[in-house]
Order: sequence, then C-alpha cells, then structure tokens
Amino acid sequence: MQRVANYFIRLATWLGLLDTLAHQTGLHGLSWGRGIGGPLLSLLGLAGRPRFRDLMRSLPLALPIQIGLACLANPNLDPKRQLLPGDYANRKIERLDIPGEYGPIPALHISPTKGARAAVCIAHGSGADKTFYAWRLCAALLETGLAVLLIDMDGHGESPRPQSYPAMMASVGGAARWLRERYDRVGLLGMSLGGAVTANAVAHGATCDALVIWESPPRLRVDRAGYRRMQIKEILRIARPPLIHLFRDGTLYHIIMAWQTSGIRAQIGTWDLFDVLDLVGSLERIKRDPQRPPLLLVYAGRDAVLPPGSAQEVARTSAGWGEFHLLPRASHLSLPLEPEAIALSRAWLGRVLGHGDV
Repeated sequence: MQRVANYFIRLATWLGLLDTLAHQTGLHGLSWGRGIGGPLLSLLGLAGRPRFRDLMRSLPLALPIQIGLACLANPNLDPKRQLLPGDYANRKIERLDIPGEYGPIPALHISPTKGARAAVCIAHGSGADKTFYAWRLCAALLETGLAVLLIDMDGHGESPRPQSYPAMMASVGGAARWLRERYDRVGLLGMSLGGAVTANAVAHGATCDALVIWESPPRLRVDRAGYRRMQIKEILRIARPPLIHLFRDGTLYHIIMAWQTSGIRAQIGTWDLFDVLDLVGSLERIKRDPQRPPLLLVYAGRDAVLPPGSAQEVARTSAGWGEFHLLPRASHLSLPLEPEAIALSRAWLGRVLGHGDV
C-alpha cells in the first residue's frame, strides 16, 4: 500500500507542477486548476519528499493525465468558436452566400467593429474549408485593421458544387468582386491549392491590390506509396515543440477536432487540377501585366508535400516582382499555424494595403 501511495504522491507532484507551468505560460488548453489547483497539488506532493529518480519514472504517465484533465476542465475552449457568426467586442462575423458565376460561394465576412477600408479574401488548401485553422490568421489581420473574407472553394466545405475546372476559379473571382464593391483595397491570400486557384483567377481577370501565396506547388503527382510517405513525414514534422503555442487557443481535443472537414467532392482529381491551374504559367502571365499587384510568396523549408525544388522554381518565376520567403523550420501542414508566417503576411499586407481602419 505504501508503494501505491508513494506513486500517487509522485503523480500529484507532477500534475501540480505541470498545471502551474501551463497556467503561468498562458497554455490554458493544458491547464485544469485555474491557477489554484496546480500550486496546491504540487505543494502537497512535494511535502512527501519524493526522490528525483522516482519522480522521473512517473512523468510518462503524468503527461497524458495532465492533457486529459485539461480537456475535461475546458470543454468550451474551442478556438473555432472565434469564427462563429455574431457580434463581438472587436469584430462582426456574418455568414454569407456570395453570388458567383456558377452559383453561391459560402463565406464568412469578418469585419472590425470600427470598420475597415481594406479586406483580404483567404482561400484554403485542398481538403480543407473556410475555417480550417484560420482563427490565428484572421485575428492578426483584424488587429491590423483589415476585414477578412473566408470562402469555401468548390468541392469543399459548404459549397454545393464539386471541384472542377474552370468553374473553381469563380470561387475566388466572385469573392474578389464582392469585396471590390465594398472596400477601397482588396488582397487575395491563397494557401496551397487555394494559392494556385487564386493565381489562376488573377491571371484570367480577377483584380486585387495585393496577392499572397502560401506553399502552392507548381505541380503535384505522387503514387499511393509516395502519398503515404508524404503523410507520415508531414505528421512527424508538425509535431514539434514550438507549436505548443496552439494550446493558448484550445485543448488537444479541440485542436484535433479542428482538423475534421467534409473532405473533397470532385469532378477533377487534385493532381490533374494542379496541372491545369498551372501556377508557374499563371504567375508568368500576371508578371507581364503592367498593372500587376504586389506579390508575397511564403514557403516551408521542411515541406514534404511539394516536390523537391518547387519553392525555388516559383521564386525564379517571380524574380524581380515578388517578395519570397522560405521559413526553414516550417512544414506544409504547420506553415498556416506558424507565428512567423502569420506575422510576415500581416505586416506585408498592412504595408501594401495600408492599415485598413476607417
């Protein structure tokens, strides 16, 4: 019985210390004690004078217990709640169906309470939807005084249409026109597939005052075995200590649940779609236009999705026009969550579009 009691004392020590650390560092998704339970439990455990070696042996069990307790204690700490329609202290969020050439474009229009003169349309990546890990980027742009439009591209989210070409370009083109009717300046930001769709739309007439492309591949073709290896590499690369900052926004349960989407409904496969979108050709076409918008390119140094040399190919294509950044520690999945990518894009859009406050 004494051995069992000692083991519980060691667990209590760790749970108290971990909770205190999580609370003090603002990692609320890893905390359960509201700033009181952790210190009390750690003092109680340390009063039993556990040996350091014994403490270390109990750490592997204490970690999952800490995460589990935090999930149970914070059922409403869901970062996607930040994107629910409604009126908030600093923003208003409206659920819209924007008229498009091929039908309505589901969207969320997020505007600062004090108004804005400039707005940014964000197009998600393949298999995602308009809210997919978008809360951090939206918050950063709102702090700059910019309004945000999150859209579901064809075949994704709430869109009633399948993924097809050329109809998919209207997802961005229609959204850009809608923003142009309401704001003085409009920026377009596309992630991965959304970047290729956005560049193609601009190359074929969609107008904007700033163009941002995150981690879009010029082409993407892998066999089933290669795709599986790519997934494994990306999962391993996203699980790194710096991304622990996500627990400021939600618990592990909510962060994992935010990954769930409706999938893809397609008339054209994603590999074939990248071929016809022709990112490099689109950028070359825009580059020749005397009225081309300023361009920002952000890519990940540890991207397991893009074929080798893809980022460099895009950089060469936009040489003399675009501003290119390679974030060495980011991966394809982590880049939209990287504070560096968000801060870089926020600052650039603020300079190009002007701080959008009315």
